[in-house]
Amino acid sequence: MGTESSAQRDEFIGRLTASCLGTFDIAAIYIGESLGLYRCLSEQGPSTSIELAGRTGTQERYVREWLEQQTVTGVLRVDDPAADSANRRYALPGEHAEVLLDADSLNFMGAYAQQMISVLQPLPSLIKVFYQGGGVPYEAYGTDCRDGIAAGNRVFFLNLLGSKWFPSIPELDKRLRADPPARVADVGCGLGWSAISIAKAYPKVHVDGFDLDESSVKEAQRNAGKAGMNDRTTFTVRDAADPKLHEKYDLVVAFETIHDMARPVEALAAMRQLATQGGIVLVVDERVQAEFTVDPGDIERLYYGFSLLHCLPAGMVEQPSAGTGTVMRPATLRAYAMAAGFREVEELPIANDFWRFYRLLL
Repeated sequence: MGTESSAQRDEFIGRLTASCLGTFDIAAIYIGESLGLYRCLSEQGPSTSIELAGRTGTQERYVREWLEQQTVTGVLRVDDPAADSANRRYALPGEHAEVLLDADSLNFMGAYAQQMISVLQPLPSLIKVFYQGGGVPYEAYGTDCRDGIAAGNRVFFLNLLGSKWFPSIPELDKRLRADPPARVADVGCGLGWSAISIAKAYPKVHVDGFDLDESSVKEAQRNAGKAGMNDRTTFTVRDAADPKLHEKYDLVVAFETIHDMARPVEALAAMRQLATQGGIVLVVDERVQAEFTVDPGDIERLYYGFSLLHCLPAGMVEQPSAGTGTVMRPATLRAYAMAAGFREVEELPIANDFWRFYRLLL
């Protein structure tokens, strides 16, 4: 083996080693979040393993191992490494607490551990569909997948939707503030945070959220109640193609859901029928490269991982399926929209590292 080949081999070994370490970090973060260990350290301050175990109702020996792992990997800090194990006090730095615990911060990443662990759960089923075809049901990923995705997206909706995204579309912003009050349809609303954020940002509007997952709709209703938005949001298990809903909405939106659908053309056609004459239809989906490339950057690598493990197999359960996957190229979305009867697709100049904003012209 030549020098160049050896260097490439060693680089690959290093990369896999780093991947193993990262996997362990994600698993340990998942444990810390699930058991409330980070929250306790943040609220109660530096603690020994005995104190943290007592406060969280957990076993000291496991907590001690978790504390030591989190310290050697750089998440926690310890006051005196040379102290006896029973007397070492561990702390969660404030900067790390924001990333792990502050669900309202744009720097929040605590939800990603939930997402990552959840997409690994049905791996045996995924192996089977590689041979047999079909897909892996959404339910197989558990509530961590649903809740993790919702928590990750919630940050963007609450912080950016009403302050930057929609105001950057003057025609839309004006209509949502005007009389008569606008009606909004949120297709594939999930746990409701997009609909709730629209209602919060625009006090005159009413938002109807539609989703086919009953548990998500129930959770959306609870979230709306906690947010004080029950009077201006409605969430129902309902197919958006219901003819009774035709031409009722001034704005129709679909956030990060079209790529998951087995029949995206039909879904987009339903969205077109929901809109009033002169209404606005928006699709927000993953910001990926226009074409396949071997070096698309870390964000698209992340999307390919989610697509392989979750979005594609979940979208293949219902057959026939378009089999879109997370990495939905702009040209793919445009082709779907044109087949659904839209006149044109406009990419809006809204800056976001993760999402691309499309206006589908009626």
